[in-house]
Amino acid sequence: MVNRLTYHADDEESTERFGTALAEVLPDGAVVSLIGTLGAGKTRLVQAVGRAGGVVDGAVVSPTFVLIAEYQGRRPIYHFDAYRLRDEDEFRDLGPDEYFESEGITFVEWGDRVTACLPPDRFEIQIEVAGPTTREIEMRCFSEQGASVLEQLQTRLGL
Repeated sequence: MVNRLTYHADDEESTERFGTALAEVLPDGAVVSLIGTLGAGKTRLVQAVGRAGGVVDGAVVSPTFVLIAEYQGRRPIYHFDAYRLRDEDEFRDLGPDEYFESEGITFVEWGDRVTACLPPDRFEIQIEVAGPTTREIEMRCFSEQGASVLEQLQTRLGL
């Protein structure tokens, strides 16, 4: 069972490629925790997934100040940002379970700050800055269904 996938992105086009492949393989109801420093590319990855999913170009922006953004494409994308939240209770007050139980895809930037609030059957994507334009992206899953998604992603990316 594949439960971890590593992808080296040389530039923004490589991140776009990863996001496009991710949009193709994530199942309805997927919850993705995004982890990385400021400027690592968390929002950039959601933009790539959104573009591949039919969201209007330019619509996806960082939800840091609004906390939750919703985008309509071929299926809904819900985009949370936990950066400015004080604690997990404040995250729970946003009503994430309603989003987690929907048919859309939910992304939670700074998901490592609210891990206890996330469903056990989720994906985690850690983005590390490796250079001015390069990123190391590691995706993990915690279920057999998730492992199947990682295998499909691995195939689409030719890894």
